[in-house]
Amino acid sequence: MGAQATTALPDWSNRLINDLDAADQRAKDLAGQLTVEQLNWQPSLDTWSVGQCLEHLCITNELYLPPISASLENKPVTPVLDIMPGRFSNWFLRSYIEPSPQTKRASAPKKVVPASRIERSVLDRFLAGNRATREVIRQAAAYDVNRIRFKNPFIPALRFTVGTGLQLICGHERRHLLQAERVKALQAFPHSA
Repeated sequence: MGAQATTALPDWSNRLINDLDAADQRAKDLAGQLTVEQLNWQPSLDTWSVGQCLEHLCITNELYLPPISASLENKPVTPVLDIMPGRFSNWFLRSYIEPSPQTKRASAPKKVVPASRIERSVLDRFLAGNRATREVIRQAAAYDVNRIRFKNPFIPALRFTVGTGLQLICGHERRHLLQAERVKALQAFPHSA
């Protein structure tokens, strides 16, 4: 931790921390005042509720952060100025993670499918997860995040770089917060009486 305390964080880490700050605010605006019933309202059986979107993000981040953090252990301190994903990583982020009209829709892996009923504590869990993610970003800022790879919790043979993994977390949050905002914006969404 001493290396990071005396030097400024690289731009990439500040950018990702700012993304997480924005995600925190979006999540608070989205779910902070919702009742349990509103949090669990689904427009259809095959569409997640606001709460399920948040829980999916919580579970995913809880699976990604430990292997990312562990991959940094005993590595030489060699910070980089920016994250430079490879061709496959760029394609994966663009095709499956970042929200856009071109993003492919895929079923979530079974281990990150949210429960059918979500409690209001999901917002606190989401915010705590983002605090943990910020700490991993600060930790990773001292390393070459373009060379160090971590064991993917979904496909062990697929090893993304730490930089790609951190970008994946932030992009994934943007995608599913947008999904939750769309659910809440539906005319049929149950508004408070």
